Amino acid sequence: MKNILFGIVIALLTVVSFQYFSTNKAEETQLVANSALIQKELKSVGKLVVTEGHFSQVYNYKSSKAIFGNLIDTEKKALVVVNADVTIAYDLSKIEYNVDEVTKTLTITSIPTEELKVNPDFEYYDVQADYLNPFKAEDYNTIKRNVRKELAEKINASDIRINAKNRLISELSKFYILTNSLGWTLKYNETLISNKLELETLKL
Repeated sequence: MKNILFGIVIALLTVVSFQYFSTNKAEETQLVANSALIQKELKSVGKLVVTEGHFSQVYNYKSSKAIFGNLIDTEKKALVVVNADVTIAYDLSKIEYNVDEVTKTLTITSIPTEELKVNPDFEYYDVQADYLNPFKAEDYNTIKRNVRKELAEKINASDIRINAKNRLISELSKFYILTNSLGWTLKYNETLISNKLELETLKL
């Protein structure tokens, strides 16, 4: 009778142990699969997100110069029309992150800064200069420097940077959707992201 009871206990322990290890193995396999899926999504999103804009600027350049002891005042001037293509890009392949399988947490530690490129096209009209005060390379350099400064002010006053950030947040929201669907946690450094709206408040 004791042998029968002993056999039953051993059988029960074997079944319980088998179920325990099978469950743990299944959970471990699922965990690895989820981790691989998250890293695959990170790579697929790791692309160049570009926002484009076009800006125009009309610039009047004038410069006068007194010669012969202020006896003669010479002037040179030009009308400059500038058309500039502007792009703001985020290279998401440079995102730095940590995947913690133990705590089921994806932590984004670094997001690349924006890359601003301005490609202006200068067209000169009504260029007038005196023989004694001709246009020189320094005049063209001054024009380009001043126009770039004015373009920078226009760009900063426009909504192109806001549009670029919105596109960035749209891409980052994919991480929240994925982690949330898998029961994982998304963090940006020490900040917990519990909903998509919190992405918009991040200081990126």
